[in-house]
This record gives sequence, C-alpha cells and structure tokens, in this order.
Amino acid sequence: MRDKIGKFVDTIDTLRLEKRTLLYNTLILAEAGAGKTNLACRIRNYAIDSGVATLYLDFSNSDEANVEIRYKDEYFNYIRFEESEEFQDKFKALIAQRKHIYMAADPNFFSNKRDIKSKLTQTLQNQDLLDNYYYFFHDIENLNGFYTKFEDFLLYMLTFLNLKKYGLTFLAQPHSTFESAQLKLLFTFLYLGKCTHFEYFNTAHLKKLPKNKFLYQYRTDYRTLLFNDIKTNVVEIDEYMIDE
Repeated sequence: MRDKIGKFVDTIDTLRLEKRTLLYNTLILAEAGAGKTNLACRIRNYAIDSGVATLYLDFSNSDEANVEIRYKDEYFNYIRFEESEEFQDKFKALIAQRKHIYMAADPNFFSNKRDIKSKLTQTLQNQDLLDNYYYFFHDIENLNGFYTKFEDFLLYMLTFLNLKKYGLTFLAQPHSTFESAQLKLLFTFLYLGKCTHFEYFNTAHLKKLPKNKFLYQYRTDYRTLLFNDIKTNVVEIDEYMIDE
C-alpha cells in the first residue's frame, strides 16, 4: 500500500493517506512547478492500491506523448474526449472493465450556458463512473477562459458530489475562483502550495514554500455541532517517478 507520501516538516511523523482521503474532496492549489502533479500521482497510487478505479481529466487536452512519464504505468489508459459515438463506445468499454483512465479534454466542450448540459458534462455523469470511480480534475495550464466556462460546472458539482460514491481531487493554479466560500466548502482536504499572489487564501506561508512542500490543511474527522475543525501543518511530499 503506497499510503506513505511524505513527512511533516515540524515533527518526525510520516504523512499517510487514509481511507477518508478517497471519500472526501482534495484541492491542490499551487503554481506551475510546485509539485501538484507529483502529489496527485501519490493520491492516484493510493486509490489504485485501494482497489478504486480512477478517472484523470487533463484539461490542457494533452497529446499522449506529452503526458508525464509518472502516469504511464501499467494502469495507464489514454483517451481523448470527442463528441462522437466512437469515443463513447471506447470510453464505455474502459469503464465496463474498471480500467484506470487518463482522459485529455478541451474545456471548450463545456457549455457556457447554464440551461444547457454539454456532452462532456453528460459523460462525466455516467452512472458507472459515479458509482465506481475516483475523479481527478487537472487544470494544467490555467487556460484562458477556462474558469469562465468552468464556473457553471462548479455549480453543477454541488449536485454531482451528492451522487458520487467517492470524492475527487482538483488541481489548479491560483485563481480568485477559489476564494468562493461556497467552493471552499466542497473540499475537506486542502493541500496548498506556493502562490505568488498572496491574496489567494491570504497566507504569507505559501509564497516561501519550495517545490513539493505544501501547507496541508484538513478537517478533523470527529463530529462537531458545526463544521469540523481545520488543522494546518507544513508537509514535504516525496518525489515519485516510475522507471521508463
């Protein structure tokens, strides 16, 4: 079980992923080069070891040759989203076999009208996916216009999360979208990396963190009358690469 992913900076404790990581939502917010992909890969490994199928959505629409080598393990199954029956047939075949999927997608396939559900959104609402898959959403390049289109999808996620058996991990570069209190409540775990713009989550700690060090915030797992307390630690994530 690849549950050991790093260590706490201020103590000798090891940072371990737990089952609740798969059931709640994680936000990895950091600039390019901060180690978001490395951390996401660690979470993906844990999901795989736990017997949970994963759908990794790459919203920079990467060609297969450009996908990071660390994802190209024995569980790597690449597909590019298209609005076609041929794509749907291939995608459904992967889901039926509970394959781990790496799907490249152009965010322009999302609808920019609230009353229209795009085929991409419909695809992500496949009942077999909702029942059996852990989702990763990766805004790799902070594409122009991405959040304009994705805003409505985030509202859809409020309903989407109530339908899913497992949680999700969302990776993104700093953006004012994440200052939304409504959006913050979607995430139980917050792995926050370095940010140039200090206004995002308003903490000076983030600007000083080197690669693979994160301000790790999480909600405690004991029940309270209100929201569970949020604990904060600085953690260092181990670098992960597979052999080529």
